[in-house]
Amino acid sequence: MQQAIHRLSYRTHKELVLFDQNEDGAITFREYLPKISYQSIENNGMTHGEAGWWEDQFKNADFDNNGALGFEEFKDFLYPKDSDNATIQKWISREKIKQFDHDNDGKLSYIEFQEQPFNLYKTYVGFENSGLVAVEPKEKFAELDANKDRYLNEEEMKPILHYLHPGESAYAGFYSKYLIHEADENKDGRLSLQEIINNENLFYNIVYEGTDDDLHHEF
Repeated sequence: MQQAIHRLSYRTHKELVLFDQNEDGAITFREYLPKISYQSIENNGMTHGEAGWWEDQFKNADFDNNGALGFEEFKDFLYPKDSDNATIQKWISREKIKQFDHDNDGKLSYIEFQEQPFNLYKTYVGFENSGLVAVEPKEKFAELDANKDRYLNEEEMKPILHYLHPGESAYAGFYSKYLIHEADENKDGRLSLQEIINNENLFYNIVYEGTDDDLHHEF
């Protein structure tokens, strides 16, 4: 997981150096997206990739509201799935609800939750625990439905957001737990060198060559 965090910082630094035209250590909207016209910004298109969508992302990441993104803010902007910024997390949750919200009421019913979100959740939890998923969809829905209105809103979806929209850190966590479950022969929650040697094929999948530029979920 530390390696995943390091890679995000490394990539952010490279992007900052590339786009920081005045070398002030911060990125403005125009520096990062100079080809977006003022007319496009005025039109405020919110479809993925349109000017309004990008501007919304930029404002979410601009924690201090000074119109420019410092290093950590820029990292949040580039890698929102790995951000702890509450505004960004809320935006991601809202976007995921839109993806599964078939009746477009801005929230998820049990049927909508069961159809796709729970299956995604179940897949990653199963991977973490070598296939063991003890919870049923109704049970998980009831657990998340904090206000008991029989719908899940943006805030209520946040506890499982890293399963529905995992970033680098989440992937690293999933795979780390999977390796420990699979190779921890004495079940003490840690891996010894002998346990790793005994299960060497498991670890071949995460051995890589090359620079950080070549890496993307390399496990």
